[in-house]
Order: sequence, then C-alpha cells, then structure tokens
Amino acid sequence: MKTVVVIPARLGATRLPRKPLRDLAGEPLVLRVWRRVERMGVADRVVVATDHDEVARVVRAAGADVVMTSSDCASGTARVAEVSRNPEFASYDAFVNVQGDEPFISAGFIAAAADVVRSGKFSLGTVAAVASADIFDRPSIVKVVVGTDGRALYFSRAPIPFLREGADAPLRHPLTLQHIGVYSYTRDALAQWMALPPHPLEDIERLEQLRPLAHGMNIGVAVINEPAECGIDTEEDLRAANERWRSFATGEQ
Repeated sequence: MKTVVVIPARLGATRLPRKPLRDLAGEPLVLRVWRRVERMGVADRVVVATDHDEVARVVRAAGADVVMTSSDCASGTARVAEVSRNPEFASYDAFVNVQGDEPFISAGFIAAAADVVRSGKFSLGTVAAVASADIFDRPSIVKVVVGTDGRALYFSRAPIPFLREGADAPLRHPLTLQHIGVYSYTRDALAQWMALPPHPLEDIERLEQLRPLAHGMNIGVAVINEPAECGIDTEEDLRAANERWRSFATGEQ
C-alpha cells in the first residue's frame, strides 16, 4: 500500500497555546516531530496538515510538505480525512496519523500502526505499549483492552479491566495496555469513520476512537514491547521535554 503520514498541527490548543510553534530545543515543536518522522522512512510521504497560515509558513520554510485544512476540524482524524480527499493524495491507500506533539515517538510505533492496515486484516489500526503498573489510576493515560484476535475491545481513561477482587491484580496487569495515539486508516475506512454520527461514549471519555468502535468498526491494535513516550500537552510537559532533549537527541540531529 502506498502510505502517507499526516501530522495534524492545530494552532488553537487551549492547554498549551500555540503548541505547534512552541520552542523545543531551539526549533518549533511541529518541526521537531516532522524531522523525526521524515528520517524514519516508514512511509512514502510525510505531510503537515494545519489550519493556520503561520504554521504553514514555518514548516514550508523548513522544506516540509504542507496541506491546508479547515479550522472546523474537530479532531486529528478529521484533519487527516481532509488530506485524503485532496486530489493530490488520490493515489495513496493508507493514511497514518502521528500527532504533532510527539517529538520522542519511535519508528516502531509508527511502522506498527501502518502495518496493521497494510496487512489487510484491519482497515483501522492503532498501537499499544506494554503498560507499567502506575498507569492504572492516571486518567491522563488512555488504556486499551485487546481481544485474542488483535482488535480493540474498549479504550478508557479508567483502570480497565476493573478489579472485582484485589487478589486478581496480577491477572489484570498483562491485559491492560497503554494506548499510543497513532492511528492508521485505509481510505474507505477513514471516509466511513467521518460519516458516523458522534457517540455518547466518545463525549464521556473524550476519546475520538470510541466513535467507530461504538458503531461496530473494528480497530486492530499492534502491541509493542517498548516504553511509551509521553506527548506534550502542558507547559510542564514542554519544560520536561526541553530538559531531556539533549540526551535524547544525541546522534539524532
């Protein structure tokens, strides 16, 4: 399958204002993400999808491909869907959504997400990491439970599965995975997702992937046995990212 990675970059974030253009070790965050994904070689093309001219100017000046998308997009998936409808991308079969606030994400996660749909088993895909025990009571970290056939059963900010008996804790740990917010879609599945009406579950949990799941679409989950990196959502996250960039970036720049 001919594959494109799309990096959504919305300027109007509330928790971290002007997030794509915030400085990470001397360069805008969105460029850090784009450069990292571009070097991975996991797709035929990497583009930044944004709704703001200022972001577009910055990434174009650095040599990145840019697609202008509507400011009405309610999610990263909606922004990827706009890219998929652009005639310039008519020849692409698979679309991978890598969030523009993930400067430390590994090539393993992105390639695994893409391979879920490129394998032909699922038309929607995502990734999960083997979880550490400390994630269960952290609502900022999304958990996913996966069936034996590799499809997602449910995503939640809650500690799932629920422990009816405390003695069952050793059983829960290998079953609860940390969801990584990388998605892959075939063109048809992406269009189908966008045609679905909103579902109360996605509104309650604030998780966009619950819409297709609740409407009966299967989401394949690739499980990767490596530590998950955190994205950048707050000022504190950005400070921590700047502090660790020097050691992370050795040999990467």
